Order: sequence, then C-alpha cells, then structure tokens
Amino acid sequence: MLEGKTVLLGITGSIAAYKAAALASALKKERCNVHVLMTRNAMEFISPRTFDTLTEHRTLFDTFDRSFEYNVEHIALAKQADLVMIAPATANVLAKLANGIADDMLTTTVLACRCPKLAAPAMNTGMYENPATQANLERLRVFGWEIVEPAEGLLACGDVGLGKMPEPEQLLERIKACLLGGERRRDMEGIRVLVTAGPTQEAIDPVRYITNYSTGKMGYSIAEAAAKRGAVVTLVTGKTSLKTSASLERIDVVSAQDMFDAVTSRSAQQDIIIKAAAVADYRPAEVANDKLKKKDGEMFISLVRNPDILQYLGEHRPKGQYLCGFSMETKDMVENSRKKLEKKKIQMIAANNLKESGAGFGVDTNVLTLITKERKQELPLLSKDAVSDILLDEILKHRAEIDE
Repeated sequence: MLEGKTVLLGITGSIAAYKAAALASALKKERCNVHVLMTRNAMEFISPRTFDTLTEHRTLFDTFDRSFEYNVEHIALAKQADLVMIAPATANVLAKLANGIADDMLTTTVLACRCPKLAAPAMNTGMYENPATQANLERLRVFGWEIVEPAEGLLACGDVGLGKMPEPEQLLERIKACLLGGERRRDMEGIRVLVTAGPTQEAIDPVRYITNYSTGKMGYSIAEAAAKRGAVVTLVTGKTSLKTSASLERIDVVSAQDMFDAVTSRSAQQDIIIKAAAVADYRPAEVANDKLKKKDGEMFISLVRNPDILQYLGEHRPKGQYLCGFSMETKDMVENSRKKLEKKKIQMIAANNLKESGAGFGVDTNVLTLITKERKQELPLLSKDAVSDILLDEILKHRAEIDE
C-alpha cells in the first residue's frame, strides 16, 4: 500500500526504541522507502545496524560524519520525505522540536521537512503530564504536528500510567491513514452523507438541563474526513465547543427532538447516515417556565421517552441508503451492539466500551469494533482521525458488497 512513499523514522532515547525496529520492518513489508535517523541517546538502547539491515539504508545519526556529503544528504532527505514519524519521542526531543532547536542530525533534518509530521511520545507518566511537556505538545499541534496519544499501562520505571508508546501496528495504521488520505480523498465524490455528533440537552427549567459527557469529537472527525474525500456532508450537532470547516453544512440543535426533526427532514436525500451523536433517551415530562426553587426534602422529575432517531431511520430507510449507528457500552458490548443492529434494522454498528482506556468521551483516541451481520472487525487504539478514515473505508466496502 505504501509503495513509492518515503518515511523518515526518527528514534530517540527511550526504552521503547526497540519497538521502532518492528515498525521499520512493517513499513518495509508495505514496500515503503524508510530512512532512520537516531539520536545519540537512542543508540544506547538499540544499534543502528539493526535499522541498516531492516531498511536497506544507512542509519543517520552524526551531523558531522565526513563519509557523506552532509548538505546534500541532510536537505535531500527532507525533500524526499512524504512523512516524518518520531517514535519513540522523548520529552527532550519534543521540547526541541516545539522550539525550533536543531542540534543533531534528527532535529536538523526534521526542521527542514515540509511534509506531514507525527510524534508518538513515550515517557514516564509524570514527565508526560508535566505542564511543560503538555505545553510543548500543544505548540507542536499548532505547528501542524499530529500527536499519537500514548497508551496506559506498565512503564519501564515500574509505574502504571499514561506514557507507553503505542504498538507498532497501531503506528503503522496511523501512517497509512496519513499517507493515503490524500490519495483516497475523492473516493466519496458526490456521495451525500449525514453525520450526527455531540450531546443533546433536555431542559428541566430555564436554568437546568439533562445531558451527557459527549464532546462531539468522533462525529466531527467523521464528518470532516468524509468532506475531505469529496462527500456532500451535513453535520447535525448538539452543543459543542468544536469548529467545523466550510466544506460541510452544519446544523446546530439542542434537544433530542430538535435532532430528530433535523435528521428526519433530511434523511430521504442521504446516501449514508452515520449516527455518532449521544442522544438522550429521556426528557423531563414537563419543562418549568421559571427556575425551580429548592425545597425541603426530596425532589422528583418525571421523564418520558424521546423519539428513537436510529430506529426511525431503519424503519423508513429508502432503498440503497446505508445506516451506521454507534453503540457506547460499559459491559457485554458485542452482544448488546448486535441486538441493536438487528432491532434498529441498520447495516453497521460502531461499538466501543466506555471503560476501555483510550476510548469514550473527551479523548482524541478511540477503540472501535465494527459490527455487521456478516462480520466483526476489532480496531486497535487509534486517533479519532485515523478511526474515521477506516470507518469510512469499511462503510464504502460493505455498501458495495450489499449492492452486489
């Protein structure tokens, strides 16, 4: 899949450097042209000769090595690169990259690169959560870097927490999504897609409402990914702080009833509908005109069912339309999601478990299981941007199979 692509793989001084060998090997199996740049500290953990053998290119680490023409090599690599991946990325090197410091072969070359850049931090939890590190990561994001969020688990220091470098196969998927995104961007040209995102708010009185923890990140990412690939996208969203590009139509709603009305009035014209919003199942039976005052004793609010948007869509689906719902569970995820798939009469469920690290609300990653009547596909921990492209790939593939 990556034949003809050139990746610069930067390796820094972390115990996780050994994982970079598996990543380099996986990239070569995809017929990718891989050049490795190491820091001096990285060489304390793994030998450059390992990467010489795996990549069939000389590993670079010495800025002043006179056995090659430095200026040619340094700038030529930067110009050749289709993507830079720093994995593992230490706090020290992240700080250098965030502040334009170029004092070795890796940082000097990367500073000259104009291609997409990814970094996979790997360090102790305290170092990762330190405000200085977080500020550097945010600065890199502003500069256009994509940060692959670290995993949680047992660290080399013996602590358990956030800071593990994701597994090589997860990094490979992120690289693929980044490199191939531009090539497959127009594979949804003219397809009409409606995406729902965010929470709903169910009013109690003019001051209070019932809602949930959804931030809308997953739905917004799907909508933007579809728009980049040429789809005509309508995003129906509950209240969030997220911005959208001008390439899609955005419909802002508040309550579940508002979302129901917005979706069903547009559903017949859609080719694909992806329901990623966290819609309230219930709403207060009555909404007070004035603020409810505190009284002695307990207070009870009577709730009534909201309309089920996904079930309505399944029951009124026009021929050829593809419906994908989301299922957020805390137990029996696959079993509950399969039941939802059948009951709602839809083609796919994207299921995740709120209790799984890296999944759920308010994070930039997700762990999805894509369920259809025919199969179940478990995705690894990935950024929501990577998940979005994979989800769209699977919808297009399954949609074509059904049509056949």
